[in-house]
Amino acid sequence: MVLFGSGGTPKQDGKDGSASPYIKEASIATFAADVLEASREVPVIVDFWSPRSPQSKEQDKHLEAAVAAANGAVKLVKVNVDENIEIARQLRIQAIPTVYVFQNGQPVDGFAEVLPEAQIKKFVQGLAGGAGGHDHAAEVLTIADQAFEAGDIGQAAQAYAHVLQDEPGNPKAVAGLARCYLKGGDIERTKQTLALVSPEHANDEAVRAVTAELTLRETAAAAVGKTGELEAKLAANPNDHQARYDLALALEGAGDRDGAIEQLLDIVRRDRKWNEEAARKQLVTLFDAMGPTDDRTIAARRKLSSILFS
Repeated sequence: MVLFGSGGTPKQDGKDGSASPYIKEASIATFAADVLEASREVPVIVDFWSPRSPQSKEQDKHLEAAVAAANGAVKLVKVNVDENIEIARQLRIQAIPTVYVFQNGQPVDGFAEVLPEAQIKKFVQGLAGGAGGHDHAAEVLTIADQAFEAGDIGQAAQAYAHVLQDEPGNPKAVAGLARCYLKGGDIERTKQTLALVSPEHANDEAVRAVTAELTLRETAAAAVGKTGELEAKLAANPNDHQARYDLALALEGAGDRDGAIEQLLDIVRRDRKWNEEAARKQLVTLFDAMGPTDDRTIAARRKLSSILFS
């Protein structure tokens, strides 16, 4: 089989208009990732349909509802045969609708007829093992994180919002959605989203990280673009701690986090008590933003400890 590619389009789940991470529209470019690779984790139903067939469109609705109810224990990939003739040819699709089930990269079951809603529901439940499915929130959060890392902020935001519909206040979903808004430069919506986290999870690592990034973004705003001016001040007086602190903010605003860390460490080295330990506190904010396992956090903490306990 020569189907290949990655990254299909999430299908609207029809209940509230939000994107369902378990239902996708596929093409020749996305079939391998959405069907062959995904079926190594859970069964993937492939629905070959056509907008010219009222019967197939009706069956679509029943399949989507049953898959959504399985909460990730099974996935649905829809293939419009009118737009994807090559897929239909390779899989020898002769009738519409046709449904295949893939597991471990291979077709293992299916039917080429219109089934009653109750029978479709039973069919999907059988594939899902008769249970409610996987940990819904955990799986959707994984999808969201992967989308964010891949730069698909829109899909990531939809997936995080999907979790929040089921679990209001979920700290990982709140942090993820806030991070999407922050990435887009929407400071106000970032703050509004962070306010959604439940009080008992306010200290969650992911929430703290986004809160710290927001603080850094706001504090650096006034110093952005002043790097040259501040460097000139320090050249004239290396002990101008305010200029060095402002330079750290300017470097952070310019995306040079390593440079910002070094300037803050230098202030602590020269005068650790300056301005009520402002430099050390700003370093802690940076550590929160990067997370405790980040190599930069580990290295900077080690340097800070060396300075403080020398």
